[in-house]
Amino acid sequence: MISYTLNRIAQLVITVFVASFVIYGAMQLVPGDPVLAMFFPRVPPPDVVEAVREELGLNKPFLARYFDYIGNIILHGDFGQSFKQMRPVAAILVENVPATVELAIAGMIVTLLVGIPAGIVAALSPKRLVDNAVMVGALIGVSTPSFWLGILLMLVFSLRLRWFPTSGIGGLQHVVLPALTLGLYGAGYMARFVRSSILEVKYQEYVLTARAKGLSERWVNLKHILRNALIPVVTMAGMLTGYMLGGAVIVETVFGRLGIGHVLVNAISNKDYPLVQGLLIFTVSIFCVANLVVDLSYAYIDPRVRY
Repeated sequence: MISYTLNRIAQLVITVFVASFVIYGAMQLVPGDPVLAMFFPRVPPPDVVEAVREELGLNKPFLARYFDYIGNIILHGDFGQSFKQMRPVAAILVENVPATVELAIAGMIVTLLVGIPAGIVAALSPKRLVDNAVMVGALIGVSTPSFWLGILLMLVFSLRLRWFPTSGIGGLQHVVLPALTLGLYGAGYMARFVRSSILEVKYQEYVLTARAKGLSERWVNLKHILRNALIPVVTMAGMLTGYMLGGAVIVETVFGRLGIGHVLVNAISNKDYPLVQGLLIFTVSIFCVANLVVDLSYAYIDPRVRY
């Protein structure tokens, strides 16, 4: 288990390093001068532009700038400084990460509470009315754009019924609609995945042997089918965690919530390159860490994965 853990950590470091290189390189290819973007709409004199470029190290070769940037992140947690807000990117992350994490966790709870029971019910009664209804609902869930679903939920539960606020950050009532918007999409995928996993396990030889031994159907379902079928669900949960972080960009914009998504959209609009690349690298790192936790827990549940 120790060697497997060290191997996965090494893969995580390489993945984050490559992703950061791609993100940083892509930001350098964006048209326009970042120094001029800092002063926009004013046009500074050429000597001022050159002085700022020298101060920011933009005159250095690409690889030198990249390794300076990564070194500052690793050694000091310094993601650079926002061109528009004139503040450290790390400080902006600290302010906005909690709201996004709150939304991602709430969306994941909706996904698990809706998707897993729905998939189990559908798999235990295949080709029946319940199964067909769950699969149709799951298909609708994965096919509905999140921005449209968010607007629909606001129209019904905020403007008509007045149960929940339309925007903002606050108590539980501010999280319900964004969490449903984010989580129902994942619930559709989870229900379909759980159903397929259970049906795959349901007719394995060890399940048939358990029935032949005279065990009750309830015990067979709980002990032999669900226990083994739900192991891959851990992997799916890790993949959906990345979606929750990425999907929060749209959902936060629709519901006017402050968070990483809201800041990222504004940073792209303002051509605030340091803030954009800092947010993207941070998001990729969180996604990789989430997958590392999933892989380690999966290896703990199923020892065969370690070999």
